[in-house]
Amino acid sequence: MSINTIFLDLSVDPTDIVEKLTIISTIKEALSNFIPGMKDVHSTNFEDGGFLLVLTASRDSFITVRGFPQGLVSINIEYFQEEGTEQLLTYEAVKQLETVLTNVTGSKKSHKFPAIQRGSKIDRYFVTSDGRIIEMDIDAVIFNEQSPYQRVQVLHSKTMGNLLVLDELQNLSERDLIYTETLMQRGKEDYLDKEIVILGGGDGALLYELLKERPKFVTMLELDEVVMRACREHLRSCCGNCLDKLEDINYKIVIGDCVKSLDTMIAEGKTVDYVFGDLTDIPVSTSPQGEVWDFIRLILNKAMQVLKPTGKYMTHGNGAGSQTSLAMYENQLRNLKIPVEFTKDKAFIPSFLEDWVFYQVSPMKLK
Repeated sequence: MSINTIFLDLSVDPTDIVEKLTIISTIKEALSNFIPGMKDVHSTNFEDGGFLLVLTASRDSFITVRGFPQGLVSINIEYFQEEGTEQLLTYEAVKQLETVLTNVTGSKKSHKFPAIQRGSKIDRYFVTSDGRIIEMDIDAVIFNEQSPYQRVQVLHSKTMGNLLVLDELQNLSERDLIYTETLMQRGKEDYLDKEIVILGGGDGALLYELLKERPKFVTMLELDEVVMRACREHLRSCCGNCLDKLEDINYKIVIGDCVKSLDTMIAEGKTVDYVFGDLTDIPVSTSPQGEVWDFIRLILNKAMQVLKPTGKYMTHGNGAGSQTSLAMYENQLRNLKIPVEFTKDKAFIPSFLEDWVFYQVSPMKLK
């Protein structure tokens, strides 16, 4: 079951809005031909010349028609749909309604949207890094469990395959190999016989791809066992068999707080060739303040202490459209306790439907 909401917008002559009676009756008649049982509930005329019309109809539908004196009309149609029942208005019907309304109102421009489905068992909507709503073809919930740290889901998409979702944010799909390859800069970095630490990486994809490069040893520090279990069971095309056991000849997975493990490495004077920050994304915020930013600074400073002078810290950033947050992150890099230099790369990630930025950070070379 879900609440379906249809949006339809028209651009008309402003005079028609101000005079209102003719356009109101015209719109009501057009709507009644598509939605049976329509009744008036409320109407309001605004001092600026606009109007609001509220209607109800069959299937518990609720319709608002809002006229703006600048010549804009918004029509919102909302109704409840039981699972397995037909839609009150299919998208084809909405297109037909748009055509009728365009003709009878003399609209110069119109736009319609397929029904937005809210409250259904399967959530199809996600938000890009710069605040745009995207809809994906999700047709099944494969895994759904609340861990001590986050809501862990694996959803199935007709085009993306299985998709890992953490706290309602898409993380990795079976179509997203480009994400992992750009993070590790495949073909640009040489991991042969190198010692590597992964901070996070619970989906196992980075570990799986790094092991193909024949490193000396990879240590993965992951907090959430539930993420690993979900991916081990349902994203094997991404993680292979590397999550089947916690330790092998060339890698070890430590379940726990990565900060404690970094502190131990610092105390023991251990250094490595690469540290991967596969943790939280750069926050989209107006200032670099708050718990997440504090955590990012903490991780950056500790990671630099366990890198060899020739080492690199590799991490994902955020969407390329989030320029303000990316700039704030780069400012943090310029103010670390250990001076660093950095480069960045980006790639279009299929399940994100946007370009994503990745950073490669190195201790600054002494001149």
